[in-house]
Amino acid sequence: MAAAPAAAPYEPIRAIPVRHYGRWISAVIVVALLAALAYGFSQGDIIWGTVGDKLFDKTIVQGAWHTILISVCAMLMGVVLGLVLAVMRLSNNPVTSSVAWLYIWFFRGTPVYVQLLMWFNLSLIFPVINLMPLYKNNTVAIMTPFVAALLGLGLNEGAYMAEIVRAGIQSVDLGQTEAAHALGMTGSRTMRRIVMPQAMRLIVPPTGNEFINMLKTSSLVSVVQYTELLRAASNIGSDTTAIMEMYFVACIWYLAITSVFSVGQYYMERYYARGSQRSLPPTPWQKVRANLTTVRRPKVA
Repeated sequence: MAAAPAAAPYEPIRAIPVRHYGRWISAVIVVALLAALAYGFSQGDIIWGTVGDKLFDKTIVQGAWHTILISVCAMLMGVVLGLVLAVMRLSNNPVTSSVAWLYIWFFRGTPVYVQLLMWFNLSLIFPVINLMPLYKNNTVAIMTPFVAALLGLGLNEGAYMAEIVRAGIQSVDLGQTEAAHALGMTGSRTMRRIVMPQAMRLIVPPTGNEFINMLKTSSLVSVVQYTELLRAASNIGSDTTAIMEMYFVACIWYLAITSVFSVGQYYMERYYARGSQRSLPPTPWQKVRANLTTVRRPKVA
């Protein structure tokens, strides 16, 4: 009987990567548009030397500090108010629930610009703040630009934070609360130890976005004579006639401030995501290291 012929050896499969010509074409188009935009600004009537000279001007730096200060203080007020209002809104007490709903309805339904003007001109309807035996003073002396800005931004932010916190609390399964009550935990202890730690995963991201938005919304407080970043830049621009140059300076500072706080927001979100994700997403520094250590794309056999 004749022997069977030897089987031909299998050739390894060669995987050929798909060529994405559309990616290269879109990249070229985007780069060309960016180059055209940069060329247009370079040819404009802009004194770029003034931008560099005024970037760290004492008045600008002080205005940037005032922007951070009023944003942080207003955000803290908004977070505290939002937590209280969210608990009131979810309460079975119809009075507290209705009051919280009315507060949210009013401050979400009126522009923050109008609220700032109302607080700044409060002395027109209440010349004196009289708390009977506790405190009494002229409203003009109390309602300084900082106080008016803080109340205008903080009370408005409280309405938005109330809805964010309420949504985060309601995202926690009701069985968690029932189990805690079955173990004998009080309502406040259940909220503090069981519900809020789980709700923070959904509360933190929109809260970070609200703070970034607060940094930019703080530019409106110039209407109440509070010298923040935009007002400081506008004052210098009016004195030196370098109006557009100072607006560029303000934009650079806003971008720098929001970028720093955006990084902080990322790490805070990453911290509260530990219990819901098996592997945490890489940090920006880890991404940079991975890109730097990748010399060439590995070949696919």
